[in-house]
Amino acid sequence: MTLMSSAINIVRECDLDAKVALAKNTAKAWHHRRLSRGTLTNLHLPATPGRPDKPELLLPRAMPRRTTAGLKGRIALLHSLAHIELSAIDMTWDLIARSGAYDLPNSYYDDWVRVGVEEAKHFELLCRRLEALGSHYGDLPAHDGLWQTSHDTGHDLIARMAIVPLVLEARGLDVGPAMLEKMKSHGDTDSARILEIIYNDEKRHVAFGLKWFNFLCARKNIEPMPTFHHLVRKYFRGPLKPPFNDKARSQAGLTPGFYKPLASITG
Repeated sequence: MTLMSSAINIVRECDLDAKVALAKNTAKAWHHRRLSRGTLTNLHLPATPGRPDKPELLLPRAMPRRTTAGLKGRIALLHSLAHIELSAIDMTWDLIARSGAYDLPNSYYDDWVRVGVEEAKHFELLCRRLEALGSHYGDLPAHDGLWQTSHDTGHDLIARMAIVPLVLEARGLDVGPAMLEKMKSHGDTDSARILEIIYNDEKRHVAFGLKWFNFLCARKNIEPMPTFHHLVRKYFRGPLKPPFNDKARSQAGLTPGFYKPLASITG
């Protein structure tokens, strides 16, 4: 086993408990330097991640309106977040596998393996919380728009870095505080604690994204900010929606010049 082959196995795995366990074991082996990097060609990567029979996957426009009231509202929100974190597991390990086609330092993989295991931790925490509330991941429908957005940039590592951590995860920094307050207002401190963990981890994920986006741009001798603007206009479907959490974004190193000029784009 190598880091590359393990990453592919994580993306392919349909059993979600096994997917989480594989992510944890791979991260532990990599960080303890018991796992070699290996090599990869993109032809070995699955086109879609492994999934169980549930939840039912719908087109984004076919998703039913989510309730926001009471226990059902909190369960719906946590279920939606669990699906986002599951997608994040697959997107991160897919990124790691695709990166094997490039000449990158071990510190690059150290960062993204950490992200990959933290996404697995987030998914596991949310699933346990759903079960504590009398529900399960898979009880509600979901959509795979995040994976599709990620898949569209599979051929271009700089584009993937721009779209996934610097747009999708950065969006989590914008909406995270309101979700936290919602849980606290209902007295659901256990759910709020999980959302706080995710929020704080996401700051680091965005910071890693910016760090390696800048690294890849420097390697190609291109300017990061205009390159980011070009890639978002090309690959991201829909506008970057304000209001932005400028404080959290700046803590991750993402300054307004990156994202505010894109706030009015329509895709």
